Amino acid sequence: MSDVVRFAPKPPWLKVRAPGGERYAELKATFRSLDLHTVCEEARCPNIGECWSEGTATVMLLGDTCTRGCRFCAVTTGQPRGAVDVREPEHVARALARMPLQYVVMTMVDRDDLLDGGAEHVARTVRRLKELRPDMLVETLLGDFGGHLDCVDTTIAAGPDVWAHNIEVVERLQRVIRDARCSYAQSLDVLRRARGRAGTAGGAAGPMLTKSSIMVGIGETDDEVVQTMRDLRAAGVDVVTVGQYLRPTPKHAPVDRYVTPEQFDAFARQGRGMGFVYVASGPLVRSSYKAAEVFIRSRVSPGDGDAAAVLRERMAEAHARSSSEFAARSAASLVPAGALVRRG
Repeated sequence: MSDVVRFAPKPPWLKVRAPGGERYAELKATFRSLDLHTVCEEARCPNIGECWSEGTATVMLLGDTCTRGCRFCAVTTGQPRGAVDVREPEHVARALARMPLQYVVMTMVDRDDLLDGGAEHVARTVRRLKELRPDMLVETLLGDFGGHLDCVDTTIAAGPDVWAHNIEVVERLQRVIRDARCSYAQSLDVLRRARGRAGTAGGAAGPMLTKSSIMVGIGETDDEVVQTMRDLRAAGVDVVTVGQYLRPTPKHAPVDRYVTPEQFDAFARQGRGMGFVYVASGPLVRSSYKAAEVFIRSRVSPGDGDAAAVLRERMAEAHARSSSEFAARSAASLVPAGALVRRG
């Protein structure tokens, strides 16, 4: 990597407005009052205002300490020693049920210290939220569970609308960028398993979709990105996102290049040609970027309707549900935030 890239300011297409607005302030206050931790905030995602205004948020389960140490990720690495808040699934589900959200992404830290990698904990959270808010779309963005496919099955059986696992980088960079316990083949295996079980999962919105994400600008070539998309498609992945890697701290892997918007458009065209249901490719795209819109657009065929109109309709329904007597009863029996086992 040249010093020009190392010390150059970010290009103009990576600059965004600071988040704000009534919906953003409302959700931020609610998340704090309910002691919920969002990846949107903790990762300082540049799209937080845009996604929250559209009724999408990403919450993290199983604490904030990951047993793996990837060179692109700012989440704390450590050994939780099996510590799990058993009340979290009920608390998170009831908290989300009262919020004006139409789409929630449930992600997790890797928990190699747990026998099932936290699979049943995630599954309980999904099942409970689906009971309380059957209208809410749920995406699970999960780890590889050490390659244990029965754990993948456990999470799929809970009925998420989207099952996601990120392959993160091209094959050549796996050992350089990801933890040694991750692997390109292992990620493809769990995605292939999810696709094979997709017919048994999903909800009123249709069969479950599978999804993965690729970071670029971290040392790969354009041809390697295209090959990674081919491999994901061969594994049966329905939706792929491609976005610019941004270095979270000086201790993490450096940015190798800033990929241009034109090249992101080229990735999107090539991905669509491979048969992906939907490709989201752009400098600011993240794995959960505008997840509700991505989901709706993947379901709306040309001529069947306007995705924007579907999004507005779902948001109106989410607001109605969150203010209903049902949601009020759900909120009334929330586990008090002060009684929760503290993460860490």
